[in-house]
Amino acid sequence: MRKKFKLGVIGCGFMASAIIRGAVLSDFLSPKKIIASDILESALDKIGETGVYTCNSNKYVAENSEFVLLAVKPQNFEGVAKSFGDAKPEKIISVMAGITKKRIKSLLGDVLVARCMPNLPCSIGSGAIGADLCDFSDGDDSEFIIKVLDNLGTVLMVGEEKMDAVGAINAGGPVYAFMLIDSLIDAGVKQGLTRDEAKVLAVQTVLGSAEMVRREEEPLSDLIMSVCGKGGATLEAVKILEENNFRGAVAKAVESSVKRAKELTDR
Repeated sequence: MRKKFKLGVIGCGFMASAIIRGAVLSDFLSPKKIIASDILESALDKIGETGVYTCNSNKYVAENSEFVLLAVKPQNFEGVAKSFGDAKPEKIISVMAGITKKRIKSLLGDVLVARCMPNLPCSIGSGAIGADLCDFSDGDDSEFIIKVLDNLGTVLMVGEEKMDAVGAINAGGPVYAFMLIDSLIDAGVKQGLTRDEAKVLAVQTVLGSAEMVRREEEPLSDLIMSVCGKGGATLEAVKILEENNFRGAVAKAVESSVKRAKELTDR
């Protein structure tokens, strides 16, 4: 039976709002093809500004939506699943961290599940999203999900077994980048720059460096060496980073994040 809405959204928090606004503002989906539910009236009022339908019944959303986006906190998933009652959705898009497809199916039955891992920059359309669409053999279904995610940033297709690693890089990555920028600003201030001056230089340098990596085909090692002139100031700076195990610290941070994600998933 044809559903009234193309996309139903459960939970209207930060990420769900970004997804809805991206779909609507890009003209990919008419707001009249989207319905969202949340327990907070304030959240519904805010997302209702986009023109989408809103309600406080998860069951109604599940009954009347072709795709159901689960964007609730992982610890609230079991309660949400129960709230569906006998209205079991057929196609799920999950952005819940740590909730596996197996877990979703154990509560919702024989459903198709796309598991996705977005990150904070998705809120401004510059994010990175890991997505497992292995359940979806229908090309139209896969295309729809990809277009929903495309409005948030760059989509990388991966198997679910890699999702914890994806999260350690793309979900944790913005924090690492923020810390790097903050550290550069602090260091610049210590060397006589104002905080505003240091911020302009640090932010644009990180942006420009990332863009060079995206555009250039040469190995990163070559880009690194192209900046490090023999006997120069930058080479001295790199030596200090290497002596303090800069790469090792990053690797250890990512490893620790993956380990913790697996512990939370196994609960």
